[in-house]
Amino acid sequence: MHILSIIRIIGILVMCFSGAMLLPAFVALIYGDGGGKAFMQAFILSLMFGVLLWWPCHHHKQELRSRDGFLIVVAFWFVLGGLATLPLLLLDTLHLTVASAVFEAFSGLTTTGATVMTGLDNLPKALLFYRQLLQWLGGMGIIVLAIAIIPLLGIGGMQLYRAEMSGPMKEQKIRPRIAETAKMLWGIYFSLTISCALAYWLAGMEPFDALTHSFSTVSIGGFSTHDASMGYFNSPLINGITVLFLLISACNFGLHFRAFSTIGRENFVKIYLRDPEFRFFISTQIILVALCSFIMWNHSYFSSSWQDFEQVLFQAVSISTTTGYTTSDFTTWPSFVPVLLILASFMGGCAGSVGGGVRVARVLVLYLQGKRELKRVVHPNLVYPIKWGKTVLDDRVIGSIWAFFSAYLLVFLVCLLGVIACGVEPFDAFNAVLACLNNLGPALGSVSGNMMAIPDSAKWILTVAMVCGRLEIFTLLALFTPAFWKA
Repeated sequence: MHILSIIRIIGILVMCFSGAMLLPAFVALIYGDGGGKAFMQAFILSLMFGVLLWWPCHHHKQELRSRDGFLIVVAFWFVLGGLATLPLLLLDTLHLTVASAVFEAFSGLTTTGATVMTGLDNLPKALLFYRQLLQWLGGMGIIVLAIAIIPLLGIGGMQLYRAEMSGPMKEQKIRPRIAETAKMLWGIYFSLTISCALAYWLAGMEPFDALTHSFSTVSIGGFSTHDASMGYFNSPLINGITVLFLLISACNFGLHFRAFSTIGRENFVKIYLRDPEFRFFISTQIILVALCSFIMWNHSYFSSSWQDFEQVLFQAVSISTTTGYTTSDFTTWPSFVPVLLILASFMGGCAGSVGGGVRVARVLVLYLQGKRELKRVVHPNLVYPIKWGKTVLDDRVIGSIWAFFSAYLLVFLVCLLGVIACGVEPFDAFNAVLACLNNLGPALGSVSGNMMAIPDSAKWILTVAMVCGRLEIFTLLALFTPAFWKA
């Protein structure tokens, strides 16, 4: 294992991330409501730390192997989360404990959206911008961004890409060179962000809110600059824009690239419709919205059927894609609806998207395998391959999905027992772990609004759960196997 090369790369990435501290400092300069000093101090400390990591090892440029990539990804996420905590601790107005500050920073970077803060409307604009920026950077993955913009890394990059990207089919490359792939992904990501910000602004948001909410919308993060979340704007048009961009961001970004790169040569709509995961994802969204709308109409919860549908549409897409935006307190709705929405968050977004959960692709493959096993009960000798479109899936892919579910369940149970041991009631502990492991944010019970009531000891466990969810468990668990460290 090339430890010195790994340290060198982490140092470069940390130095690059330190530049992100300058943007909130600039926002503080514009609005003059405080926070600039804390972010400048955090920038200097982060930059110095990066230099200290990089300089002693700057001559070491060995080619990375697969396990080196995994170690860089995990180490960088934890180092980055620690450095992202600095402004939260240096700001005089917050008075957060170390555990709460770490939890908030990791919640942003992992696009979880769970928070320990209240009174957001009165906080400095620089801090609000910083929280949203963390989600935007974490959405596509800072590692991929670094590979795209730092050619001086001197590595092929595929090892980092495989460790960072989500989904069961992440070994499929969109292009042969990872730098081109990363640039393409971020090009799509950046274009969606600008489009979303313009749409919000034209719909009536202030420029600051439009930009910051585009960060958390396209990243499927869920942070807001207001305590009332998207309900603060009370606008059906803004809600509709949010739903549209959440659905786009919850789809596979590789699919977006393939679709828009063929405009003029092929009907790009057909590319989406031919994708099994996309069809399954949209179908489940339609069924979820229809079922929840029927329940709300039956209870006449809001003043009109249209309002029932509008609120259900927004909340169903927001929760099922693991965003966590709210327009009202959905936990007070007829109990069937919030429970169904929380369960839907387990599926989350598509593979290769910025959403959380176990991924639509995995759920679809298990559904197809279930159909096959039912047929085999009737016809034991039947040869019935599982197809992904026109491609027959290898049994190794199916086995890896079952392995993922086993690891997911193991991590969930360990975190659940740990949080309960910290003194949290079982129901609240279940919802807190669910919200963090699925990178969802809000849940039911006392954690429906924020995580302030969770003790600091439990916040450390939940922080690890967020990272596990963001790195899809195996990337982190691989470090705890003896085989990983053998030469």
